[in-house]
Amino acid sequence: MSSIIEKKYYEEITNMLGKQVRIETESGSVVGVLLGLDPYLNAVVARKSGENLTKVIIPGRIIKMLMLEEEVFDLKALADRLNKVFPGMVKLREDIEAIIVMDKIKVTKSGVVEGAGPSAEKVKQIYESYVQELQRKQ
Repeated sequence: MSSIIEKKYYEEITNMLGKQVRIETESGSVVGVLLGLDPYLNAVVARKSGENLTKVIIPGRIIKMLMLEEEVFDLKALADRLNKVFPGMVKLREDIEAIIVMDKIKVTKSGVVEGAGPSAEKVKQIYESYVQELQRKQ
């Protein structure tokens, strides 16, 4: 059981790489793109300061909190919505962060990346409607 929990933990951290984060430390906070993180939570962050891009290494021992600043795209909610239109033909593949519809249409948080035809167009419409709702909530 412990190895399953540990694996899930590292998957979540890996999903944060390359994304905007806020790191609260004992002396303040740093906002930037998370470039790397080791098992001791030593973090490498790229942040923009004016025209310059700097990389900062933050020792894990002073980190109080690491928080994703970007809105989390809920693939499960989108899969549920797609399943209402394509019942029993929607598979959520969390391992590849994608939804497969009718075994031929692939949807990611970026949109429909594989598939063509009327069914793919319908999936695209549902995706765009879902994204618009997320944007209105923000």
